[in-house]
Amino acid sequence: MTTQPSTVLECRSLGFAYRGGAGSATVLNAVDLTLSGGERVAIVGESGSGKSTLLHLAGGLERPSGGTVRIADSELGALSERERTLLRRQRMGIVFQAFHLIPTLTALENVALPLELSGTARGAEARARAGVQLERVGLADKPDRYPEQLSGGEQQRVAIARALVHRPILILADEPTGNLDSRTGDAVFQLLLDQVQESAAALLMVTHSESLAARLDRTLRMVDGRLLAGGEA
Repeated sequence: MTTQPSTVLECRSLGFAYRGGAGSATVLNAVDLTLSGGERVAIVGESGSGKSTLLHLAGGLERPSGGTVRIADSELGALSERERTLLRRQRMGIVFQAFHLIPTLTALENVALPLELSGTARGAEARARAGVQLERVGLADKPDRYPEQLSGGEQQRVAIARALVHRPILILADEPTGNLDSRTGDAVFQLLLDQVQESAAALLMVTHSESLAARLDRTLRMVDGRLLAGGEA
């Protein structure tokens, strides 16, 4: 099993507000969150409560209005846009509800892409590692299929393989089963858990599903931009 840093994600006094001509709206308010290597944490809450915004800030996709985000020994606020992009490519994996596979690339090429972009592996080596990862998610027989030739569950399996192929320390998952029927979603979710456990990565998952959240190590609840323990309101 891969050894990961003891603290993978640390958010301190994290805030985010939209500002426009009509004023500002606070989305996150003084959020504190710490994830250790191998820990699996769910964030639940109503739509618009700030769950996805927190995920975007944790991934460096947005800059906070206040507070800090640290991934292992790197503080995101101290990095340039290019440096944050490189950090995502090398140390994070993101699984989206809408899959976000590149339609002109095969399953194998989609999975190999993070290796190519980060420079971790190229050419035949990248394809070989991608093939191993596709086998782990049960798609060894479909490396040459394009996304449109795959079912929704198969596309999400490719997305999981892509998120894990470069051995990240942090996986961010935004409603990873939201576009799947319950049976397929349950199978894909268990696959995600198995793969995360195997890699010893930390998992931060946003979901509306209380039942899925209950299968992780901790559940936190987002209410009006504040992060609460699972049972609080």
